[in-house]
Amino acid sequence: MNPLHKGKGAEESGRQARQGQSFQKTLPCPPNSFTPSGLIVICGATATGKSGLALELTQRLGSVILSADSRQVYREFDIGTAKPSVAEQQLVPHYLIDICDPTETLTLADYQQQAQVLINRFSLPLLVGGTGLYIRSIVQGLKIPRVAPQSELRSQLSSLGQTQLYAFLQQVDSVAAQKIHANDEVRTLRALEVFYVTGYPISKQQGENPPRYPILQIGLECSDSNTLIRRIEQRTEQMIASGWEAEVKALCQKYGIDLPLLDTLGYREMKQYLAGDTSLTEAKELTVLHTRQFAKRQRTWFRAYPEIEWFDADNPELLEKVWQRVQEFVNNLK
Repeated sequence: MNPLHKGKGAEESGRQARQGQSFQKTLPCPPNSFTPSGLIVICGATATGKSGLALELTQRLGSVILSADSRQVYREFDIGTAKPSVAEQQLVPHYLIDICDPTETLTLADYQQQAQVLINRFSLPLLVGGTGLYIRSIVQGLKIPRVAPQSELRSQLSSLGQTQLYAFLQQVDSVAAQKIHANDEVRTLRALEVFYVTGYPISKQQGENPPRYPILQIGLECSDSNTLIRRIEQRTEQMIASGWEAEVKALCQKYGIDLPLLDTLGYREMKQYLAGDTSLTEAKELTVLHTRQFAKRQRTWFRAYPEIEWFDADNPELLEKVWQRVQEFVNNLK
């Protein structure tokens, strides 16, 4: 049974979406426009060193970094998302970070559109991050329904709870449900939003139009799982030492504890600590545990794509090995 009847608000939202009203963001772009000669992707699980490797490669290439991280697009969510520091951003131009407010919604279609604009303006950018769907939207040229976010509809849906929402998604779009984790409220809401506005499952509206420019996809993973665990533990400690607690406290005070982004990995655990539900030690342990689980899901996602060329993140010669492969790729573009 449908747990939510379409009211006037949802109908009006659907009418607006069909009229072509879309969520737009502005971002600074270089003035020149190029046909991209190619694209280099650096992907993999969290804490595998993607950002550090990308910084080195980008400096050698004289290029730019395009972030493929679904939380780094939001302003003020800095420490807990491992956003590039001010010094790193001064060292190498970064795009697709800090492009919307925490109360706004950036859809996959929004991201894809902005990323493609930037790819078309640089000759050989690096697309770097661990948000698999962002990367797939570019390298596979996913055709994404352009349905603007419907705030009233989302509010109605959210009130039902994730368990009921996911069960309903399984009924109306089992194909999409198989690709979405049962606890992923953001993607569940988006799939149902598209269904309500258009009347068709999101999985029926998606296709592919692969880009014509060459793409090199580099994947990083730790050959020793214990090494990744230590990396995650060290990064969590560093985040706390860098003022993460104060960041989360300020965000809670400014936007309220019900802000959806505050229920994402790490921020949720720190919010529980600030509420007195756990100790700081427990919050750190939970953050490490949940980050490990997230990294495992990321690895499974990326391992499903055979075109990704994998490198050992623990190899002391990682940079030179990847650089050699990048040079081969660049030489073939000439």
